[in-house]
Amino acid sequence: MEAGSSHCLWRIFNRMNFTQMHERLRLELLRRIQRGTLSVSLLARQTGFGQSHLSNFLHGRRQLSLEAMDRILAAQQMSAADLMPAQARRLDLRLDLPSSEEHGTVPVVSHATAMFEPQVRPSAVQSLLHLPAGLLRSARSRAAHNRRAWQRFVAVAVSAEEALPMEPLVLPGAFVLLDRHYNSLAGYRPSRPNLYAVRHEARLKLRYADYQLNRLVLRPHSLVFPVELLEMEANEAPNDLIVGRVALILNEL
Repeated sequence: MEAGSSHCLWRIFNRMNFTQMHERLRLELLRRIQRGTLSVSLLARQTGFGQSHLSNFLHGRRQLSLEAMDRILAAQQMSAADLMPAQARRLDLRLDLPSSEEHGTVPVVSHATAMFEPQVRPSAVQSLLHLPAGLLRSARSRAAHNRRAWQRFVAVAVSAEEALPMEPLVLPGAFVLLDRHYNSLAGYRPSRPNLYAVRHEARLKLRYADYQLNRLVLRPHSLVFPVELLEMEANEAPNDLIVGRVALILNEL
């Protein structure tokens, strides 16, 4: 880490006071509850706090002690660095992890992080994939406007259950590289369907996809599994549900 950049990151972090960190934690927990990856009852079980105590905190009616904040951070696998402003998190990530496009290093993250987090938190990185940098630089993007600020490439692991509908294309234990700047239904290559990671409720699914009669049609590779139809909400577009194009499948490492 360069001294000048490190000093800049420290200054950003050092400006935050307890109240700001407290509020950032509250907002992050509310975001997780709204997207269905967390509930007050689950957080209560994880931390040992009463639900009413947590509810008062989430609604801004009371503050937590430093000890209580530490317990929540540990339960949610977060660090104090995750409470920094987005500018600082992006700087922290640039300093700690090489740029994907420049160095071919891609973070392996959870499905929830891939679906919901525009910038990958350092503590959310499970491991790193090292790929040819030219492969990433040559990938064409086709992102909706609200997706262009997202960190572009992430990778996720595929469990045996998740792989079944896409076998033998995707095998259990595979890693798939997701290009989150390609959430268009336009074909990437002629005569070859795009494979996508799609958000279905709070789950990530790998499927071929197209759009018909206000429905996102999800098609498996294996004919044993059914085609699924996802109804669009009034304010939703298909690209809202597309996490990204599967740019690479690594069935064996």
